[in-house]
Amino acid sequence: MSDIPAENLDRKAARDRAAAYLVGRHHFKWPEALPWLAAIAAFFIFPDRMTFGSQVLIMVMFALSLDLILGYAGIVTLGHAAFFGLGAYTVGLGAARLGWTEPVSGLFAAAFVAGLGGFITGWFLLRYRGLTLLMLTLATAIMLQETGNLRSDISGGYDGLPGLEFQKLFGLFDYDLYGHTNYLYVLGVLAVMFYLVRRIVYSPFGQALTGIRENVRRMHAIGSPVHLRLVTVYTIAASIAGVAGALFTQTNAYVTLTVFDFENSAKVMVMLILGGTGRLYGAFLGAVVYMVLEDKLSKMSPTFWQFGIGLLLVLAVLFARRGVLGLFEDAGKYLKRFRS
Repeated sequence: MSDIPAENLDRKAARDRAAAYLVGRHHFKWPEALPWLAAIAAFFIFPDRMTFGSQVLIMVMFALSLDLILGYAGIVTLGHAAFFGLGAYTVGLGAARLGWTEPVSGLFAAAFVAGLGGFITGWFLLRYRGLTLLMLTLATAIMLQETGNLRSDISGGYDGLPGLEFQKLFGLFDYDLYGHTNYLYVLGVLAVMFYLVRRIVYSPFGQALTGIRENVRRMHAIGSPVHLRLVTVYTIAASIAGVAGALFTQTNAYVTLTVFDFENSAKVMVMLILGGTGRLYGAFLGAVVYMVLEDKLSKMSPTFWQFGIGLLLVLAVLFARRGVLGLFEDAGKYLKRFRS
């Protein structure tokens, strides 16, 4: 052992540390429980704000689906609301036109329809990058919205589909005035979606996506099926966004064509930038910060509340490029160095 050069020993130790990290990175760590404990605590601390809480959790799920393609695969899109809208209208039309009011099966239908939309559009659009992809994804959402407007006899146009009714959850739990059932329902679905996304990003497939994000030419050079992998993750993200849209319809009991608005796509991207991309829990922080600020600022100034959001976004881009979660990570590293 003593005959082995010190340089080789250092390299071996570095490889061992890297291997240990790769093996253990998917294990849950105790700080990951904090957002879930906070969500459960909110149920008891703010019992009269559960309707708002449900909308926050839905936006967390929506932001999580965007993080999967933006933060991990490097797919920049301005039309992610297209899949949110497809999921929302799948459930809405099913209830209004077909009498399909069972909520859980509606989520599966929304995931399928939105995922199919993601697969078809992704197969063609993901051959492009940069500004071209941005414009094409934006155009996709706009065309879906205008198609719905054109067939207002089916979609309800911009008046939408109000007054939707859904069966009791699992046939047992009725929907109360304060939204307690809806909150727990959305939280449970979010936990399932988060577990799915977490398994994906820590899998070999997830690491391949990171490689595509960092250097797509190198991934092509080593023979990685780049386009197929991008289409696959785009389809998965579209399905998750569709589930978020379906929950939006079910919890609000209405849906309008505004679900396809560019504002929805821009809003969820702002949430992700505020929270931090490529970190899973950045979607939690970003959505909560945005939704709470929107709620408070709109009450203070119904006309100019967006100024506050814009100012926060500017500050985040200038001084916290890795988002709020990045600031927490830096603070944790600083405290660790300080204690040592």
